[in-house]
Amino acid sequence: MAENKYLVEVFWSDEDSGYIAIAPDLPGCCAFGDTSVEAIQEMNTAISAWLSAWANMGRELPKPTSKPRQTATA
Repeated sequence: MAENKYLVEVFWSDEDSGYIAIAPDLPGCCAFGDTSVEAIQEMNTAISAWLSAWANMGRELPKPTSKPRQTATA
């Protein structure tokens, strides 16, 4: 898989009791994990599948445009 250039946001979901990952530039592309690391790993697979399906439909791949709204500091 090529390096992911799309923003991935990860957040805790009380409703799902786990972490959700989304890619704002890729409509409907999301993943779930018991940990944030697992959600990101699953998201890498989801992004790859999303991009492949999008290309197979003959659509132009979206350009990465989303920027983080807030960054964590250590």
